[in-house]
Amino acid sequence: MPRFTPERFEQVSVQIGYRFADQGMLVRALTHASTLKHKGTYQRLEFLGDRVLGLVIAEQLFRDYPDGSEGEMSAYHSALVRGEACAQAGDGIGLAELVITGGSERAKGMHLNRTVLGDVMEALIAAIYLDGGLEAAQGFILKNWAPLLAHPSVAVKDAKTFLQEWALARALPIPAYRIVSREGPEHEPVFVVAVEVKGMAPAEGSAKSKRAAEQDAADLFLKREGIRA
Repeated sequence: MPRFTPERFEQVSVQIGYRFADQGMLVRALTHASTLKHKGTYQRLEFLGDRVLGLVIAEQLFRDYPDGSEGEMSAYHSALVRGEACAQAGDGIGLAELVITGGSERAKGMHLNRTVLGDVMEALIAAIYLDGGLEAAQGFILKNWAPLLAHPSVAVKDAKTFLQEWALARALPIPAYRIVSREGPEHEPVFVVAVEVKGMAPAEGSAKSKRAAEQDAADLFLKREGIRA
């Protein structure tokens, strides 16, 4: 496992806003699997970090929206814990320059990959949690997610994406869309599209394009089932 010099460790501590008691935990959280000579990578930490992040964000939304519906808070939560949100939070601390990768992978820009950055941010959360406890992890999350928490509606996903992720999280097949009808003149058609989720009644949406009708159907499904307001 690579060792930070005291100077490097101090720099990274200042950059991320947390000083590790266990320096090895920090290195593990930042290490990509492409560094094959190192057994400790961020992958196991990522699993834990995702859960810690989910808890902290859920509690904060519960406090911030005392009158918010379950559907509204679920939509905000989903948007705030997704990979891109994690990567965006990582941008605020310059996480890309800290990711440890293999030489060829770094030359290819692996450390700039948004999925990698999101995963490493989750791993860093887990490392802080294990090193300093929930309070330390919570402070780190709330500080770096502050801009997103201030405007959670901006991060909310489109209805089709939200419905697909909702279904997959419950081990259901990906929602299927089918055109029910296409009416009106050629230059101004109206599409009616149905979305089907296994074990649930379909919902129909309509719009002047197939794509927009699919979004409308997904949105109506989410509202009907009380999944999202």
